[in-house]
Amino acid sequence: MALLSTVRDATWGRLVTRHFSHAARHGERPGGEELSRLLLDDLVPTSRLELLFGMSPCLLALQAARRSVARLLLQAGKAGLQGKRAELLRMAEARDIPVLRPRRQKLDTMCRYQVHQGVCMEVSPLRPRPWREAGEASPGDDPQQLWLVLDGIQDPRNFGAVLRSAHFLGVDKVITSRRNSCPLTPVVSKSSAGAMEVMDVFSTDDLTGFLQTKAQQGWLVAGTVGCPSTEDPQSSEIPIMSCLEFLWERPTLLVLGNEGSGLSQEVQASCQLLLTILPRRQLPPGLESLNVSVAAGILLHSICSQRKGFPTEGERRQLLQDPQELSARSEGLSMAQHPGLSSGPEKERQNEG
Repeated sequence: MALLSTVRDATWGRLVTRHFSHAARHGERPGGEELSRLLLDDLVPTSRLELLFGMSPCLLALQAARRSVARLLLQAGKAGLQGKRAELLRMAEARDIPVLRPRRQKLDTMCRYQVHQGVCMEVSPLRPRPWREAGEASPGDDPQQLWLVLDGIQDPRNFGAVLRSAHFLGVDKVITSRRNSCPLTPVVSKSSAGAMEVMDVFSTDDLTGFLQTKAQQGWLVAGTVGCPSTEDPQSSEIPIMSCLEFLWERPTLLVLGNEGSGLSQEVQASCQLLLTILPRRQLPPGLESLNVSVAAGILLHSICSQRKGFPTEGERRQLLQDPQELSARSEGLSMAQHPGLSSGPEKERQNEG
């Protein structure tokens, strides 16, 4: 039975590829009659693969080409496809990736009722690379380098939201602790709106040793803590500063801790400075801290707004009065970071994230 299933799956893969190759040769837009020929619900399980879901994760995964892709699954329904779904179809055809059209109920079950937007792909897992592959950037190369270090972030949605903010705000690299940390799962990718597919994410078994090594190389290791009044008195040995007062004058590692317990004692002891976000009112018990992904966005924006080339206050006012210039600048920054990617309207990105 296993052999028959494999043969059947491979046969349909060839048929699907043949259909779309025929359309491409005749200059036709993918969709319409071609889609009606695809088999419904012929989804033989595959081993050692995971199911990526959501429009942006699947599209960015195809563009980044970091994963092997076994099949693209597009929800059955409409006779033709437009916009990003048509783009997905064209990219799959160009890479000879089989395309199937399962029904909505089948995709819901496969994705365990996550929001898939009618788009899934069977792909090889994405793993963080060893931090040694991050390169030995010297502080003298660029004084405004920023690496985000994550100590024990375990919730996949928090992890994904942090990666999305880091990518948006221009973080150079992300380092995670291999132990007690969330892996790069499809849920993380969906929560990051696909940023996980294009970001440089590295990991280490010895986070403390990594921080100490970078400090010896001249990097500033800046940890993060909650409101100072709620912190353990032992942390007073390390200077605590509001993120609004921090001056970004040399390459910096910004270290974020676990959702519940914060930085581990060993990691906090390796920090040279602790940054905090001060509240604007007296807070009742239980509200003294922020969600880690929200805190990450605030801290990163506070630091990255000091980057050379970031618009000054006067320039920001002028840009807000000229939306076309603002859009051109944003697109230019995105293309500089990832030349192979194009950015669409912000509203479309949010809706399809």
